[in-house]
Amino acid sequence: MIETSNWSRTKTIVTVVLAVLIAGNLAVGVLLWRSAGQNPAEMRAQLDRLTLEAKLRQADIQRARKIRASLPQVGKDCDAFYQTAFLDGASGYSSVDADLSSIADKAGLHIADTAYKETNVEKHGVKEIGIATTVEGSYTAIIQFIGGLERSRNFYLLNDLSLTSAKAGTIRLQLKLRTFFRS
Repeated sequence: MIETSNWSRTKTIVTVVLAVLIAGNLAVGVLLWRSAGQNPAEMRAQLDRLTLEAKLRQADIQRARKIRASLPQVGKDCDAFYQTAFLDGASGYSSVDADLSSIADKAGLHIADTAYKETNVEKHGVKEIGIATTVEGSYTAIIQFIGGLERSRNFYLLNDLSLTSAKAGTIRLQLKLRTFFRS
């Protein structure tokens, strides 16, 4: 009787193990059946999309490497810009005044009422200089003046331009500019 109970226990264990193996095989079969359900054309399209994604990511990586390699030169260019485009704070006002007058004279404009407002820019070692001035002349002269500001060796940002009056061929504009001085 002891042999019969061992035999029935062994049969039960073997039956459970076989049931687990059959259930595992069924699960794998279902997964394979689902993946086989995809159309080969869909699988090719998905492969093409993934290949394109991989190429785009490789291109992004190459661009990032080029940017990283160019960073030292960018730093040098920024330092050169800082030294050449930003005037020294000690002589900056007279240089800006002379430059604006020269540009206006070349354009045939009259400058009046120039005012400056200085603001320290924290952490950058520069002072922002707001310039408010009024110019008067023909439309062509004003266009030449703005072009002169763009070509000036000094750095100017034109923030605002507003018409104050216009008379037979003469325009009067209020200009708001910004420049920066090294501190």
